[in-house]
Amino acid sequence: MSERGPAARPVHAPPEGVVAALRCSVCSAALTRTGRALRCDNGHTFDLARQGYVNLLHAAVDHGTADTAAMVTAREEFLSGDHYAPLADALATRARGAFVVDAGAGTGHYLARVLDALPHALGLALDVSAPAARRAARAHPRLGAAVWNLWQPWPVGSGVADLVLNVFAPRNPAEFHRVLAPGGRLLVAGPGPGHLRELATSLPLLDIGDDKSERLDDALGEHFDLVERAEVGGPVTLRPEDLRRVVRMGPNAHHLHRDALGERLAALSEPTDVTTAFTVSVYERRG
Repeated sequence: MSERGPAARPVHAPPEGVVAALRCSVCSAALTRTGRALRCDNGHTFDLARQGYVNLLHAAVDHGTADTAAMVTAREEFLSGDHYAPLADALATRARGAFVVDAGAGTGHYLARVLDALPHALGLALDVSAPAARRAARAHPRLGAAVWNLWQPWPVGSGVADLVLNVFAPRNPAEFHRVLAPGGRLLVAGPGPGHLRELATSLPLLDIGDDKSERLDDALGEHFDLVERAEVGGPVTLRPEDLRRVVRMGPNAHHLHRDALGERLAALSEPTDVTTAFTVSVYERRG
């Protein structure tokens, strides 16, 4: 067979340290890389995609659960404009440790910023969306990506992480606690008061709400102690194309038919001043 065919294209492999942190999603045994796959000693095999990510799921996800390729493209294009730079900076300045797990990593944008701030660290991006994992796998040379449902027990070793990131993503407190080493930290980021309020008053968007600190503390209180909380963000001016991207990169993308949202987005023609507001909470693992 010709070495020039698609089958001969090299695989972008995850770092060995990331593979060492993963576990078989069938039997929980350690995984090792063999050629273009990850395998455990019990014979379970998971192919590595050419882009370098691995899908450890056993079944397809329900429609509307994972970000679509269009949503991922919109997110990558929007975040590349640094409109959410205050959030990325807040996470990077609070990051520490040698191994970082990003739970709900999306395109890997925030994990890549954290790894830039930690020049000797490795990162694992977990996301239920294969298109997101495909982008994340190439977001940073010290990063590996795996497709997984965060609501399920994670295919990650216990106590392997020094830091867990959770940015606008589902929260599994028990798994946060399990994968963190003693003294490890959890960085949680979500919408703050008034986030994108100007858009919510002019478009029929789903209610974003703000990340109520008391509710978050209650959910994490069994396993974590709050160390710090910060409100970051500020005004930004978004061009029409970025207004469309910021809506299409989130849950509203699944509801563009509702109240003619898609048509109203397409009709946007002027820049708009928008408020960005994020709550960043730092927790330390208890026990």
